[in-house]
Amino acid sequence: MPGAALDILRLEVGYGSVKVLRGIDLAVEPGAFVALLGASGCGKTTLLRAISGFVSISAGEVLVNGKDISAAPPDKRGMAMVFQSYALWPHMTTAQNIGYGLKLRRMPREAIQRRVEEMLAMLKLDGLGDRMVTQLSGGQRQRVALGRALAINPDILLLDEPLSNLDARIREEVRHEIKALQQRLGITAIHVTHDREEAMVMADRIVVMDAGRIAQQGAPEDVYNRPVSAFVAGFMGAGNVIRLHARPSGEGLAIAAGPYNSGAQVAAAALGPGIDPAYTGPVLAHFRSEAAELGAAIQGLDDTLMLQGQVAQASYPGGHYRYAVAVGDLKVIVDAPDRLAVGEAVGVHLPVKDLHLFPDDGRGNAPPPPQPEQRRFS
Repeated sequence: MPGAALDILRLEVGYGSVKVLRGIDLAVEPGAFVALLGASGCGKTTLLRAISGFVSISAGEVLVNGKDISAAPPDKRGMAMVFQSYALWPHMTTAQNIGYGLKLRRMPREAIQRRVEEMLAMLKLDGLGDRMVTQLSGGQRQRVALGRALAINPDILLLDEPLSNLDARIREEVRHEIKALQQRLGITAIHVTHDREEAMVMADRIVVMDAGRIAQQGAPEDVYNRPVSAFVAGFMGAGNVIRLHARPSGEGLAIAAGPYNSGAQVAAAALGPGIDPAYTGPVLAHFRSEAAELGAAIQGLDDTLMLQGQVAQASYPGGHYRYAVAVGDLKVIVDAPDRLAVGEAVGVHLPVKDLHLFPDDGRGNAPPPPQPEQRRFS
């Protein structure tokens, strides 16, 4: 991509006969904040380490500002990494840790001191320069690691799950600080995380990875609202799955009524990229808990799918009740403000615009098309 700060072309990484990355293509614009998002083992950390030079590539290229750095050592790539463990020197002070990379570059002592003081002020660590890092809190140590990386003025900042060791309150605070700092400095950042909310909050572009490949990439709202596959839909929070049957109707799809669901009509504009409007057959419908409402088990409307179920489990996470509702042999999770008894019959109301539909690939055990003799929802 012309003008890209980072270009990854057909990148492959393997350990022996095991391929970890399979033909990755990714272009990152200058000043972008990109999150590599995925479950453990998907290849996101390997990709980050291949970019930084800590992992050898078996095929492909890594370009920074148009220059091929695929064979360059880590310290010659113009990058800096913040590690998950922070990797701070425990026998050094805060100031010595921040200035360590500058010392390796043989900068004059006075220049190092000025740069360290800049970092201390920028990261709200004033007065802590002489304190040993072992005497700092987790949030402060994270800032020291970030300061050490930024002190050398890297072209690209790499972040390897740097917030995973912080408690929830501090993690939320620091994620906003890192994003604000990245925007202020205009630095290009690549951030690895398995936390969907963290990626949504921090990044202006999300790259979802699965089994060594890029499953989808785009703006957070696009990946969240328009997943291209069942995997991406589930990973982005639409973890409830129901089995339905669809056929073309007008410019959209008609959902057939079944033993536990009403019929419904899905307009073409609401279908999303995961399914063709001409598709006929079994589908898996993904939806988020917050998209559903519980109510009486009555007939659905054209723009609302109704599921007939029974409360199987109830809990109170705070502010609302959370129910596992049995719908046939499946269970879906729905949040509701009112308390319901286990065993109570309920209707799950689902606006069709909030459904993510995908053709069943056979592994979802979707039911056959409804037959006249079947007991239909009513």
